[in-house]
Amino acid sequence: MDMSIFQIESNKATPRQGSLLVSAPFLKDYHFARSVVLVVEHNDEGSMGIVMNKNFSNLMTLNELVPELASIPPIPLYKGGPVGRDTLFYLHTFSYLKDALPLGNGLYVNGDFEQMKRYILAGGETQGMVRFFMGYAGWQRGQLTQEIEANTWMVSNDSQVDLLNMYLRDLWKESLYDMGGKYAVWSRYPKYPIMN
Repeated sequence: MDMSIFQIESNKATPRQGSLLVSAPFLKDYHFARSVVLVVEHNDEGSMGIVMNKNFSNLMTLNELVPELASIPPIPLYKGGPVGRDTLFYLHTFSYLKDALPLGNGLYVNGDFEQMKRYILAGGETQGMVRFFMGYAGWQRGQLTQEIEANTWMVSNDSQVDLLNMYLRDLWKESLYDMGGKYAVWSRYPKYPIMN
C-alpha cells in the first residue's frame, strides 16, 4: 500500500479568480479550519476571497441589516471571513446585475445592491440563486502562496461543487472529494479522530 496517500500535501496549484481554496484536514485556525474559500482576487498585490461554509455563532439574516427586507421571509447571512466584518458580499447567478464581477462557472459577486433589493422585494427566488456574506478573507502580497507551499491549502481550479446549493457542513468534504485521488481519501478523515 502506498502510505504517501496519508501525507497531507498541497497540490501547489496557483489559484485564480473563481478557484476554491480547501483547507488541509489538520488546520486548527479558528477562522479557517475545514473551510472552503472562493477566490475573488489573486494577483501580485495580494489575494482575497470569501469563506463559503461558515455560519455566525448567533445566526444572522440579511433582513436584520436591511430594514426594507424586514417583512419578507428570513434570508441567511454567512460569515465570509475575519476581515471587514462590516462589509456585505453576495455570490449569485445574475449576469444582468449591473457592475457584478464574473468569477466563472456562471457565478458573480456583488453588483448593484439596489437592483438586488428590488429583485428580492418583487418575490425573486434566492435559494440556489444568491448567498449573502459579511466579511472576507485577505492575504498580503505573497502570503497565500506561502500558505499553499506550507500545505495549508489545496487549490481547486475546476471545481464542480454547487456553491449556492451545497449544505454548508458538507462543502469542505465534497470539495476535497471533488478533487479526486488522495484528496478524496482525506475528505473522509474525521474532524475529531479521538472520537472516531
